[in-house]
Amino acid sequence: MTFTAGRDEGRDEGVGGGAGRTAGTGTVEVAEGDEVVAEVAETGGGTVKVVEAVELVVDGTVEVVELVEVAEGAEPAGAGGPFVAAAGLSEVVVEPVDIAGLIAAGRGGAVGSVVAEPVAAPAAELIAESVAAEPVAEPATEPIAESVAVAPLEPAEVYAGSGRAPDELRYWHGLGAHAQAGGVRFGVWAPNARQVNVEGDFNDWNPHRGVELSRDDSGCWSGFSPDARPGDRYKYKILGSDGVWRLKADPVAFSAEVPPASASMVYESWHRWTDEEWMARHRDGRPVSPNQPVAIYEVHLPSWRPGLSYDDLAEQLVGHVAGLGFTHVEFLPVMEHPFGGSWGYQTTGFFAPTARLGDPDGLRRLIDAFHRAGVAVILDWVPAHFPRDDWALARYDGQPLYEHPDPRRGEHPDWGSLVFDFGHPHVRDFLIGSALYWIEEFHADGLRVDAVSSMLFLDYSRQPGTWEPNIFGGTANLEAVDFVKILTTELKKRHPSVLLVAEESAAWPGVTHPVPQNGLGFDLKWNLGWMNNTLRCLTVEPVFRRYHFDELRRPSSYAYLEHDLLPLSHDEVVHGKGSLAGKLPGWRGEQKAGLRGLLAYQWAFPGKQLLFMGGEFAQRGEWSEQWGLDWADAADGDGVARMMVDMNRLYRELPALWSREDDPSATHWGGTHVDRNLMSFVRYGRDGDAVVCVANFSGNEVRDWRVGLPWAGTWREVLNTDAREYDGGGIGNLGAVTADAGMGWDWLPDSGAVTLGPYAVVWLAGEYR
Repeated sequence: MTFTAGRDEGRDEGVGGGAGRTAGTGTVEVAEGDEVVAEVAETGGGTVKVVEAVELVVDGTVEVVELVEVAEGAEPAGAGGPFVAAAGLSEVVVEPVDIAGLIAAGRGGAVGSVVAEPVAAPAAELIAESVAAEPVAEPATEPIAESVAVAPLEPAEVYAGSGRAPDELRYWHGLGAHAQAGGVRFGVWAPNARQVNVEGDFNDWNPHRGVELSRDDSGCWSGFSPDARPGDRYKYKILGSDGVWRLKADPVAFSAEVPPASASMVYESWHRWTDEEWMARHRDGRPVSPNQPVAIYEVHLPSWRPGLSYDDLAEQLVGHVAGLGFTHVEFLPVMEHPFGGSWGYQTTGFFAPTARLGDPDGLRRLIDAFHRAGVAVILDWVPAHFPRDDWALARYDGQPLYEHPDPRRGEHPDWGSLVFDFGHPHVRDFLIGSALYWIEEFHADGLRVDAVSSMLFLDYSRQPGTWEPNIFGGTANLEAVDFVKILTTELKKRHPSVLLVAEESAAWPGVTHPVPQNGLGFDLKWNLGWMNNTLRCLTVEPVFRRYHFDELRRPSSYAYLEHDLLPLSHDEVVHGKGSLAGKLPGWRGEQKAGLRGLLAYQWAFPGKQLLFMGGEFAQRGEWSEQWGLDWADAADGDGVARMMVDMNRLYRELPALWSREDDPSATHWGGTHVDRNLMSFVRYGRDGDAVVCVANFSGNEVRDWRVGLPWAGTWREVLNTDAREYDGGGIGNLGAVTADAGMGWDWLPDSGAVTLGPYAVVWLAGEYR
């Protein structure tokens, strides 16, 4: 099947897989079965599928054409032109199409025959409004529709021309420093270098005695040193394309010096894992389900208790997290980084754990200990950008290599860092290899991908005139979108049980939808809208909360658009924001009561939960990575900690709180009393069980507030944040609430009277009989 048109000599390939471009006037082949971009629209006689939109040059004029196929029985309608009533791809028709108009109209796209549903406008507006309080400037969301219409690249396409095969994603197997019998083999990618040598402790850092490496066709340099041994420091001395010698750390180093020193180190692991039972149960090859309990303790390892090593943390941190009942622990980036004040988010060692806390096997022992204690480990991972340090990745072989060569796309204005060239096959290999490395070599149970929004948008935090639109004229970074889809696809192909979490704050549609359905393929997304809405209401004085109560109710309107993680994270307790307890109004006792209520409300709300360290004992002061947690507050805040233990136990024991996270009908948004700051909602399980969350966000005691309940009978008061054992006032319901049959309330058939203390949240559990 063919069509004929002029060609733009300067372009390489078509937008999708079906059309190539050649110079002059000629014929373009469109093969049957090609994976192509689709725009689906209803017409008078049937469904018209635009199988590809390409930009062509005809007689010197740029025109946009579309190729269409027609379902059987279709008839001509509108501007679609002549259709052929036949099944399958039978004839290609060339007609003008207004791509810009399609984008502006926000029409959904699809890959193949699967329609990508656009986010409903009201919900998208609510999310955009909710995340607007973030200090980092967010991009406009209206051009998102055009980015959805870009087909993801197949893994085979990624490797085309890279000199590497799809099964070589275990990038660290061939590159880096590998101890062997009689010495060490070194390998590094530097395709633009004129010469590469290795210098280190094994040759006294003498440039005249360095090991000269040889280059292969893919631009990788390798060589063997019989004098090198594990523990030796080393760097590559690279003669760049600009004729300048540079001393560079190894991008694939498995260990590094303690910063501010920056040499790489030859390392050989001797750790023997003891988590076989954990790995057999949790790496069983089954895909991650949204319907499982996930409660995460987020921790910055160097400042939990400053001065502790990985092995010390294995003795102290593991027991703390397991004792509180969290299902997961999440480490802020443990990858090596030169500046401690970046908390690890400006990474230089994508394969090396930070040496500040010990050697790499120390981190292995820490993760091993968490697994033996029954706690899964998530690692923060940063593929969005990297620092400019001249000894690291920047201009690695004398010109931009890991970073995008165009400064409008290769430099990040907010963080002063460089942005990866997501379209380069070898850079993709490097990043996907890094992700696999932490999963396979360190047994990480999940990765939380940082700053996804900054990757997806070309205009992220950039002023007009400082960024260039994509080929469709929109803001989406199409190469980064493809990279993210390939990343999640490849990781899930090898490790379906590993949890992938996205920090994405710009209301991109389908972050947690499958890649074949034009999603990004993550399992969870940070719901920063929930965090902003909730804190904007609860950080004001209770007497004024009624004016902000719509903020509290707003997240219910978008709670099920994605599989959400509700974060009360490190970002909310730094940069003058105060601690989590400290930002709540009132004196110390009221702040602790308010924090207990906030946490119980968070744990009952649809989604998974995350709490940053220190929140479990209501730390008074703002977190500092230099000074660490203020453990002097732990005794005063132990009531909050005791509630955390009980609440995490109940959370695991009550399937209604997590077993139907993929079902919007599993939550009934019940009654509110705005003037009195009262709210209730119901979570339904799969087996006739339910949990009712009743919240009093006022500073006053509330007696006999009638609340709708799903059925008559006894509802157990399983959690009351005002209980005396949590340092509360002891106001409650004597262990149970009776639902009066036939007294309908809040659109539920029965109801009961509930008593709550100031700032208190109560959970009522029932089973239908």
